Amino acid sequence: MHRSWSAELERRHPGSVRVFAPSETKAARVQLGSGRFKSDDRDCAALTYLARQLGRGFREQSAVEALRAAVRHRRGLVADRKIAQQRLHDQLNVLCPGLSVPAGHGRALALETPTGLAVLACAAAFAGRAPKPRSLICRAPGRLTVATAEFWTTRWRQCLSAPPDAAARAHRLSRDLDRYRRLLADVSEIDAEVDELLAKTDGQILTTLPGVASIRAAAFAAHSLPIERFPDAEHLYSATGLAPALYQSATLNRRGRISRQGLAEHRDALMGIAWGLSQCSASFVERNAELRARGMAPIQARVALARHACRLAYRLLRTQQPFDERRYRRGRLSRER
Repeated sequence: MHRSWSAELERRHPGSVRVFAPSETKAARVQLGSGRFKSDDRDCAALTYLARQLGRGFREQSAVEALRAAVRHRRGLVADRKIAQQRLHDQLNVLCPGLSVPAGHGRALALETPTGLAVLACAAAFAGRAPKPRSLICRAPGRLTVATAEFWTTRWRQCLSAPPDAAARAHRLSRDLDRYRRLLADVSEIDAEVDELLAKTDGQILTTLPGVASIRAAAFAAHSLPIERFPDAEHLYSATGLAPALYQSATLNRRGRISRQGLAEHRDALMGIAWGLSQCSASFVERNAELRARGMAPIQARVALARHACRLAYRLLRTQQPFDERRYRRGRLSRER
């Protein structure tokens, strides 16, 4: 219907016509906080928002896009690493029943540590039989003390015997262990790449927050930049999907659970920042204690903290000034008065 009009516009102004898919328009409405409501005015606002994004500097766009791609790739690698760890734990539990106990039932075995990798290597090499401490120390990719090696060999000897098909299981464990090591190397490499890409964007300022290193800062900045897209912190918070869903009709005003209308990666990144602040920032530690004293569950308290963390992150991205605990505390106390 609009082909002739767009063709004439392109003829008069070459390169000025842009075509957006309906999914892009819906995603833009979500960014603007109106994902559940569709109207011509909201669609027009979404198209204007998309057009403004195209008009921004290419260098800034390319840096943010590269950071977003790296963050998403790392998220997939971390998910694969979790699945690989679960598979290795299952295989080790069959070869050496009772050796890898869950947390709370004894000393847990962290597979990503030198101790865990050494135990897996010995289980594959000896087909489930208990090794000597020096065998663990020789196969450890990092530092492994003699006391730690003796502890695991002693526990190993107390386990049940290996199954009859231990040789075949050990061979499969060896192949899975090789894949797991390559996966760890890929995660380390993408972490270094994320550090470099984050330094080229405005999201580097988020690393000044206590408990927020480059990975958490990059995960949140990748989906929040450019920050000019959001007129205030509440719009940014709504875009993450943690804001409560609202229903308004005539005189009815209802507030439901969190809307979850944004990207899951964006929401998880903000929750990670809130958790880091609740562990390392004095102000957020006190606020978390207050929320828990009111009877909130841990996840509810973290969602409440995420709103304050979103406001703080929005302020840092806007002003590009590092976080100051004293100044933040003074500002909070003045607002409460």
